[in-house]
Amino acid sequence: MNNAINLTGLKIWDGHNTLEADTLQIQAGKITFIGPREAVTGPTQNCAGLTAIPGLIDAHVHLELNPDNQNPPLQTDPAVIPLMHQRAFQMAQAGITTARDLGGGAWYELNLRDQIARGEVIGPRLLCSGQPITSPQGHCHFWGGEAKTLAEALAVLQRQVGKGVDLIKIMATGGRLTHGSKPTDSQFSQDILDALVATAHSHKLPVAAHCHGTEGIHRAALAGVNTIEHCSWVGRQGWAGDFQEDVAKVILNNGIWVSPTVNRGWQRMLDNPTNGVLHRVRSAYQKMLSMGIPLVASTDAGIPGVYHADLPHALRVFSEIAQLSPAQVLQTATSNAALALGIAQTTGTLAIGRDADVLLLDGNPIDDLSAVTRPVQVYCRGRGVLTD
Repeated sequence: MNNAINLTGLKIWDGHNTLEADTLQIQAGKITFIGPREAVTGPTQNCAGLTAIPGLIDAHVHLELNPDNQNPPLQTDPAVIPLMHQRAFQMAQAGITTARDLGGGAWYELNLRDQIARGEVIGPRLLCSGQPITSPQGHCHFWGGEAKTLAEALAVLQRQVGKGVDLIKIMATGGRLTHGSKPTDSQFSQDILDALVATAHSHKLPVAAHCHGTEGIHRAALAGVNTIEHCSWVGRQGWAGDFQEDVAKVILNNGIWVSPTVNRGWQRMLDNPTNGVLHRVRSAYQKMLSMGIPLVASTDAGIPGVYHADLPHALRVFSEIAQLSPAQVLQTATSNAALALGIAQTTGTLAIGRDADVLLLDGNPIDDLSAVTRPVQVYCRGRGVLTD
């Protein structure tokens, strides 16, 4: 086949299982063959010692934010645009071929999304929410999505629809980044959340809800959001101190995915296991997993100290905190993440007809998860990132 890239000598993990095949073919941005070397013709690239896995998916990033800044921006500055391009390129270099951008103030990330899709800029496939809907002076109000009443909240939602977003983001609780905002506090009534989710779904748009406090988690789950971001179970006992099984059952029954935003900085919990936070967080994750609530890999990249290309390193921390095997944690960042984001027919697995989002690694991450931090080549929709 003309212009085909034939990668041979591989171990291949397709997002679910390790295959018997040793050859993967890419053509016109798609995976066109997976099988034995003998079945392909034309030039080949010897990839002995490498493992092919699906490109990674980070389900929660903020390309606008600078992780070196301790305070949020007062407003979106156009000077951030080239920095966003740089961050997107670094993400692709690290093997992140898809990401959800869950908040910005001026829709620059949507412009970047479209430039990447047209092949003008190298970066991950982006799914963007635009301005999050928040309460007056609520969490991330600096992005312009403040709303006091249902009518105002619906107006913010419609503004995002008009800009062409891929999903809607709602700040169901306060957060830590915004001065005066409290993670325990709910920001919207049940009626407002119900109406926002129903309206978003009427536009065929999924909803991601920022939720730290348990009351906000419960309201978002009852409203039927698609993903709960953070799901921190914050209560009087602190972080992860208020897990409630009846609320978790609502999450499960409504088919909601949990995006816990575990970044590599959470290593501090593992380094200090006697302070109680690790036990509470681990217990909450284990209870959700045992109930069948699915988790998806995410980092909240852009917040202080969380860099955009760090997902491969965060996966080890996530695996240790949640006590997931290498294969299980890789699924949270590939096949399961694609299901959660509604793009499983496009990416998330290595299969014929899927986009060629492929990560070639030095070593086998199923045996040694650290291999995911050693990319030799990355293909974003068939476009080589590290080398051509």
